This record gives sequence, structure tokens and C-alpha cells, in this order.
Amino acid sequence: MRILLHAPEGEVRDWRAALVAALPEAEVRVWAPGLDWRADYAALWHPPLGALQGQGALKAIFNLGAGAEALLAHAALPPEVPVVRIEDAGMAQQMIEYVSWAVLRYFRRLDRYAAQQSRAEWRVHQPLRHDDFCVGVMGLGVLGAPVAQALERLGFPVCGWSRGPKDIAGVRCFAGQAALDAFLAASRALVCMLPHTAATAGILNRRALAKLPPGAYVINVARGALLAEEDLSAMLDAGHIAGATLDVFRDEPLPASHPYWRHPKIFITPHASAITLVEDAVAQVADKIRRLERGESVTGIVDRARGY
Repeated sequence: MRILLHAPEGEVRDWRAALVAALPEAEVRVWAPGLDWRADYAALWHPPLGALQGQGALKAIFNLGAGAEALLAHAALPPEVPVVRIEDAGMAQQMIEYVSWAVLRYFRRLDRYAAQQSRAEWRVHQPLRHDDFCVGVMGLGVLGAPVAQALERLGFPVCGWSRGPKDIAGVRCFAGQAALDAFLAASRALVCMLPHTAATAGILNRRALAKLPPGAYVINVARGALLAEEDLSAMLDAGHIAGATLDVFRDEPLPASHPYWRHPKIFITPHASAITLVEDAVAQVADKIRRLERGESVTGIVDRARGY
């Protein structure tokens, strides 16, 4: 069994060591320019063009992360080879922690207290009511659904929006384009967890943001391309959006000259809300490879038409 690996820069050794330990029967090679080697499987993250050229005999390609949009857009992606995404692999708990903190930061007015500290200002704000602070989660997949359930356990009313119908205990679910405006109007805090596809690119634009209640908050942990950056800035400056927590951006790393760095209502983290844990992800990849070798089906196969 041969496995071709292309991992994030600085993590290649860790990924290779974990694959070798999990699949001792396999030969694992790291892609390098000029490598002429036919693999049975590929484990890839944002591979360069040459990584997939001549690899038409692959049985499956594993995307080493939650979002597969870069791999699906690869010019040399073999058309008939299944693309398999990482499912959770430690990311769900991280995302629950990050989003819960972001929501609580606004709900408990901790953003205001942080600003007051910089001014040495002692002022107490009246607490908000949970019933008046509905959290809307856009995207109810393997990460979005557990986040929505965790927020409900914290006492928040939670609504969720997805492309197709969902049934999640404790969550008021909306589905399809026709229900989007009603979902947005109900969301005092909006959490974006959608995949990046042709249908979702720019979905958080001026029109969508205007549908949120006045004084709403935006939390984007999905992909930067889903958010129209200039529209968010305008809505923040106008006061319709009270604050934003952003972990993902159209250009990453976020350029030092970008106005978001200095916007008083924006809190920034460097795409760190949920980081793929190497050992957890490799255990999942190894299990699925063994299943495929036995002729069994696996979960997490990407629907290329939908983009996730």
C-alpha cells in the first residue's frame, strides 16, 4: 500500500510519523517536485499542481482538514477518485469552546468591559436576558450541529439554518433560501459555520447583515470568502452590527494594513478556532483506508456537486 502525503508547511514530519505509526504496512512518501511515484492513496492539504499529476490510479484522496474547497478546485484532481474529508478529529470540541466563548463575551458584555479597562472606566452594565439573545448557527453539519446543541445547553434559544431540512433537539431549524430571511431576523448573534461553495461565497453581504436585528453580533469561523468584508465594516460603522468576532479572512494571513486590525468593534484570531489534531485525524484516515482495502464503505465522502 502506497500513500502520498502533502501536509501543511512545518507539520510534514508530524503527519508522516503519525501515518507510519498508524499504518505500518504502508509506504508513505512526502511529495516533492519531480517525484515519479504512483500511490494507492493520497493525504493532502492544499497540494501544488504537480502533486496530483499522473496519479489517476488513486483509490481515494483524503483532505487533511474540514474544508475541501481548495482540493476540489485543483486542476489535476482525478474526476472519478473519491475525496474524503476529515470528520471532527478533535475539531468539534475546540469549535464548541471558541463559539461558546465568543457568544458569552457579547452576552455578558465582556467586550465592553475590555474597552472600559483601556480607559480606566468603572461602569456596570445591566445583564441581558437569555430569552432575548437567540443565537443563530448557519451550517448544521458535523461541527455546526454540536455547536448549536452546546449553546442550547448554556441556556440560549438557538436557531439553525442549513441547505436541507435538519432535526436537532432543542434547536429551531430553518432550511433553504426561502427561510433564510426569517432565520436572520431571529438571530441576535449570528455564527457562520457554512462550507465554502459557489452557493455560499459572499452570503454574508450587506443585504443579509441588514436582516439581522439592530445591535446583532457576527461570529465567522467558516471561511473568509463567505463574508463581504466592506459590507461588514459599513454595517459596524452604521451601528446596525454591534460587534464581530472573526477567525477567518479572505486573505490569510490578514495583511497588516487591513483596517480590521484597528477596528474597535472587531475581535480577530488567526484561523485558530479549531485546529486539526494530527493524531486524531490520522487515526481516522487509517481506519478508513483499512475499510476501503476490505471493500467496505466509508463516511465523509465529499459530494463534488455540492462542494462538501
